[in-house]
Amino acid sequence: MTNHWIDLQHSDVILIQGSNAAENHPISFKWVMKAKERGAKLIHVDPRFTRTSSKADVYAPLRSGTDIAFSGGMIKYIIENEKYFKEYVVNYTNAPFLVNDKFDFNDGLFSGYDPGTRKYDKATWTIKKDANGIAEKDPTLQDPHCVFQLLKKHYSRYDMETVSKITGTPVKDLQTVYELYSST
Repeated sequence: MTNHWIDLQHSDVILIQGSNAAENHPISFKWVMKAKERGAKLIHVDPRFTRTSSKADVYAPLRSGTDIAFSGGMIKYIIENEKYFKEYVVNYTNAPFLVNDKFDFNDGLFSGYDPGTRKYDKATWTIKKDANGIAEKDPTLQDPHCVFQLLKKHYSRYDMETVSKITGTPVKDLQTVYELYSST
């Protein structure tokens, strides 16, 4: 978060993951409660049921250390269900940028990995540029080498059943959190 805590009062949906903000950040949490007074929904994702959980509209338990899988499932859900603001994604992120054709990943390893040194040669991780040094883009987000399609491919394995097995979060809870979070 790069803005001030006070801005939380203007939120429609707030996701607190892996933190007991109600007890650890009580002054800041008052702005979360102001948002709730305005009708905002609070989601709490944490292994422990805490004071924050008791204030949440939705509490989703997960196993410690499985936040990345939980978030990966959310990314897949948002992309598959087109719950993102396409105009913003196309114009203000690197999603339409085209990546080097030799870039790839398989089983969690990216191109350029050397098992002998256990290090990466990142030469294939570059953005394609035109003759003027300007990044090449695909504003349709359909090119298989655009950042968006690579992101989609990377998170394709994070289906709800897999995420549920990893995190211990029931599929119905994942569905509830993902839908509520992406409702904005």
